[in-house]
Amino acid sequence: MQRFGGTNQSGVTIVELLIVMSVSVSLMTLVTAFALNFWGNTVTLSGDQATVVSRLNVSTYLNKMISQGNGFVTQNDIADNNAGAPDPAIAAGTYWVPIHAKPGTTTMGAAGTIKALLYLRKPSINTSKNIVLNGAIPYEDNLIIYMDGTTKQLRVRTLANTGAAANASRTSCPTNKVTSSCPADAVISDDVSSVGLRYFSRSGNAVDYTSITDPVTATYIGPDFPAVEIVELTVKYYRKAQLHNALDTTNQTIVRVALRN
Repeated sequence: MQRFGGTNQSGVTIVELLIVMSVSVSLMTLVTAFALNFWGNTVTLSGDQATVVSRLNVSTYLNKMISQGNGFVTQNDIADNNAGAPDPAIAAGTYWVPIHAKPGTTTMGAAGTIKALLYLRKPSINTSKNIVLNGAIPYEDNLIIYMDGTTKQLRVRTLANTGAAANASRTSCPTNKVTSSCPADAVISDDVSSVGLRYFSRSGNAVDYTSITDPVTATYIGPDFPAVEIVELTVKYYRKAQLHNALDTTNQTIVRVALRN
């Protein structure tokens, strides 16, 4: 200690300064690590909650939509001017590629790709909420469930039967073709990574899509979808974390729905 002008002054030694700096850095490291872990867990939880909402939505939507259907079909029978996955065998490009009741898993495609999953017929309902009849037979609309690789969504397109008077349904369009008369395709679920499909009869037996084949060409010609009464969808989700130390979200839900008839 030194006296200058009658005032006592004391300083901090180098060792003391180093100790204070070391403690401060350690505390800052702990606080930063805690904050990053807290933010990461918050982001992870947020992603999990988002997929929970998607899982609830897909179950509700599919149960409501499919349970009102008359049956699944191999290909849409109402022309679609915006077919996302057109049948290469039809030059007009207004019919989606044929699909059969073959169990399997379809993975989400890259941006710009569309993958068809299911085609469904349902009765046309008028604005008074009554089934529109063509004699004794109901008019039918088409529903096309597909995967959109650009948005990573499971979506559905409606093809309304123009022959049904006062049809409450309206034909929908992809987002880049939406107009006042053609609303956007409905979103069933977000953050979808794949969809697995299985098909069953009303009694619960798996449908054999290879049950009948052409004796000459050996290609399938059997009535697979007319035999389907129950469909099971395993929808898997993937949501990439928005923070470096957060966890990516992966989840799945299984929906089994029976047709109404």
